[in-house]
Amino acid sequence: MKKVGLLGGTFNPPHIGHLMMANEVFHALELDEVRFLPNALPPHKQAPHDASDAKRLEMVERAIQPYPHFRVESYEVDKGGVSYSYNTLAALCEREPTVKFYFIIGGDMIDSLHTWYRIDELVKLVQFVGVKRPGTEARTEYPVLMVEVPQIDLSSTLIRERLATGRTVTFLLPEAVETFIREEGLYGTRTVSSSD
Repeated sequence: MKKVGLLGGTFNPPHIGHLMMANEVFHALELDEVRFLPNALPPHKQAPHDASDAKRLEMVERAIQPYPHFRVESYEVDKGGVSYSYNTLAALCEREPTVKFYFIIGGDMIDSLHTWYRIDELVKLVQFVGVKRPGTEARTEYPVLMVEVPQIDLSSTLIRERLATGRTVTFLLPEAVETFIREEGLYGTRTVSSSD
């Protein structure tokens, strides 16, 4: 069976923490590929300078472009509305019955797995892969395959705040993503060179 990792999130914006996590799991589990799965964001929850679904997809495409073992899975964005992992994974498993999916989650999500929609059925569909994150327990009664990765305390929230206040994001997100953000004026940015 083909082994495919899935890394879900808002990717608002995608940063080097996402890429590193995906790459570490890809190599540790000898996967065939890792797909980045952006979720749909309700329009009423977006801030004025926020990225639309289409722009978040574009940023993920630009972030992963140099890496042939990464792909974008646009299922949730195409579907729209609230996405439950169970519904998404059930649809993907039905669409691709010869694929074994590995659902990559951070420590914060591991801690809250017991609250997930239809979690008892979801764990039968996929293999959860856990990655520790700073400040999380990463403990659960559910079967999670843990992969050791270098921990980096980085969030999209921090990056958006830095961009909005004109501070540096160099080395925190791929250059192609930063260029796109500044060209589009996302997150309250104005066009300045990354050396400022």
